[in-house]
Parts: sequence; C-alpha cells; structure tokens
Amino acid sequence: MPPPRLNPAFGLELLNARSPGTLPGWFGFEVAHVEAGRLEAGFELRPEMLAPNGFLHAASIIALADTACGYATFAHLPDGAEGFTTIELKSNFLGTQLDGRIGCVATAVHCGRNTHVWDAEVKGHGGRLALFRCTQMILWPKR
Repeated sequence: MPPPRLNPAFGLELLNARSPGTLPGWFGFEVAHVEAGRLEAGFELRPEMLAPNGFLHAASIIALADTACGYATFAHLPDGAEGFTTIELKSNFLGTQLDGRIGCVATAVHCGRNTHVWDAEVKGHGGRLALFRCTQMILWPKR
C-alpha cells in the first residue's frame, strides 16, 4: 500500500477553522501540526473536563484522541470523497492529569480508499495518559 497522502486542500488553517461552534471548539481543540500520515493536536484542561471523582474524565481524553484522528482523516481524504465517520474506537487509559495542557499525536496505520485506521497517543506533563485506535469509514457521493 502506498504511504498516506496529505490532501493539499486541507491545511492547518482550514483544520482549525472547523472547531468553533462544535464539541472540539468547546474543548479548545487546536491542531498544532499536520504532515503526511501524522497530526499533532491538544487542548488546555479546565475543571469542567474532570469527572465527579476529581480525575480527568475519560470522555475528555476520547474527545481529544478521536478528534485528532478525525481531523487527520479529513486532511488525508482521497480526492472526491465527501467525508468520513468513525466506525470503531478503542482506548486504553494509562494515567490522569488535573490541569495544564494535554496533547495527542495521531499516526496513520492504514489510509485506504474506503477506510482509514489511526493510532493516537495522548500525553500530559506526567507522561502517557492513553493509547487509542480508531477506524474511519470514508464516505463517497451517492451515485
């Protein structure tokens, strides 16, 4: 299989313009870097992102990892594709963090015509917080 191809129409500015007014925008999600087969992103933690038990809510980590993989898929869409949707995701939680910035690196495992598979590693100031894998289905115009 050929290496992932970054779609030149979807650069850093366009990716970050997608967030305002959406859940990623509420989280403060920001793409820091995108290149073929890789995307880096993150956000600052706020108290409302914590669970009632005082630890970082798993959904906050999933929001970061899934969004990073989703934006990476968007940036690597094959020509003519309409979009994508997540069809499977899995997370392993390894740590927690209560404040500061958390970041994520999404790396392409498979970028095919009909599916993409991305791995993501979420890190904070104390090290790894989670490992994540998701599969995206590429959506094509209906004939």
